[in-house]
Amino acid sequence: MRPITRLRTLYDVQQLLKQFNVFVYVGKRLWDIELMALEIDNLYQARVIDKDLFLQAKLVLNKEHREEEKYETQERRKK
Repeated sequence: MRPITRLRTLYDVQQLLKQFNVFVYVGKRLWDIELMALEIDNLYQARVIDKDLFLQAKLVLNKEHREEEKYETQERRKK
């Protein structure tokens, strides 16, 4: 498997985690994103991933988290 050097999407972050046998599926997308962020933090603290990869992952996860919160808020307003 080729090492991941660029992260742009949530799928990219999932693939990075998969390289370390970390599989995240809680059932709610927002919770999945939050758990992935915790796992990325742990990998960085353990010095398994470098700062650049860590920051890329955090940016992607923060963006996805904001978008998912916005989506959930809109869905609640529709009801």
